[in-house]
Amino acid sequence: MEITLINRTNQPVEMYRKDFEKIAANAKKKLHLAPTCTISVTFVRSRTIHVINRDYRGIDRPTDVISFAARDYSFANELEEEEEDLGDLFINIDYARRQAALYGHSVEREICFLFTHGLLHCCGYDHMKPEDEKVMFALQDEILDPVMPRK
Repeated sequence: MEITLINRTNQPVEMYRKDFEKIAANAKKKLHLAPTCTISVTFVRSRTIHVINRDYRGIDRPTDVISFAARDYSFANELEEEEEDLGDLFINIDYARRQAALYGHSVEREICFLFTHGLLHCCGYDHMKPEDEKVMFALQDEILDPVMPRK
């Protein structure tokens, strides 16, 4: 999977690329994604993601990650192997730091969690209903934990 990293912060982010590539490889196997699929990841601060959240989702507050899938999937199983562009993720590094401290794990794990979570959204998964949440969260663990184990 080709991962484009865009940094709209004053913080270094390139160090996440190797972990993202490992997570993407796990996701490709689990979800049967095309070998040539792509995703872009933009690192932003709270102010920027607040504007995105307000303007595109109608929610007037910052959040941790926002996903824009390249296609609107009615069902997660509709993602076909030939699909290439999965979409765009926006990761809020300010929230990632706070959540890492709150959950008692590293910032690196939180950033990788947010990438995994957003990637699954771009593949058509959601957690609005309890049964969908169970499926999505189980996949998150299966994809993320081998790369970034819980401590």
